[in-house]
Amino acid sequence: MAPPSRWNLAAARMRPFTRAILGATEGHDVLVGRVRYRHQGWNGERADAAVDARRALDELELLAGSVRVVLVGHSMGGRAALAVAGHDLVRGVVGLAPWCPAGEPVQQLADRRVVLVHGDRDRTTDPLGSRDVARRARAAGAEACAVLMSGGDHAMLRRAGEWHTLATGLVSGLLGLTPLPGPVRRAFEEGRDPAPSD
Repeated sequence: MAPPSRWNLAAARMRPFTRAILGATEGHDVLVGRVRYRHQGWNGERADAAVDARRALDELELLAGSVRVVLVGHSMGGRAALAVAGHDLVRGVVGLAPWCPAGEPVQQLADRRVVLVHGDRDRTTDPLGSRDVARRARAAGAEACAVLMSGGDHAMLRRAGEWHTLATGLVSGLLGLTPLPGPVRRAFEEGRDPAPSD
């Protein structure tokens, strides 16, 4: 229940992603923001991270009106992004090594575009959870896939540049600024997960 530390490592790890996305969307009418959680944990049924993400979306809607939103979240942030994807503003979700517990709801992902990227060496969150959510999201009416990053870890430090490039391409593609990366575009067209990224 404590507030996150100012030196929160997970938040620090997302800063390069924020910079990469800002650079890729420069010159377009795109706003990039970060959600600050009030509490460190998910906290069971309270789902505090999802509550904070939903509050941020509601505030954005008040400030900017009906805008298209792509959510990007890592680990617990990925779970929060998936949980609030049913919000009217959300068009897509990019989950980076998301925490996807067994049986996580997916109905809110219908009519959304969802890409979950997971390292095959992740020992903190389960890559199979991402694949399961993507499969069930497709069955619920989402365009969804799980991309397995060979050699990738939970902190996204191994092959960091590739994580940044892929996340940036996914956000730009889901916003319609650029084409989606080829393997993801084909996966959406074929309704399956792409082959692991070498």
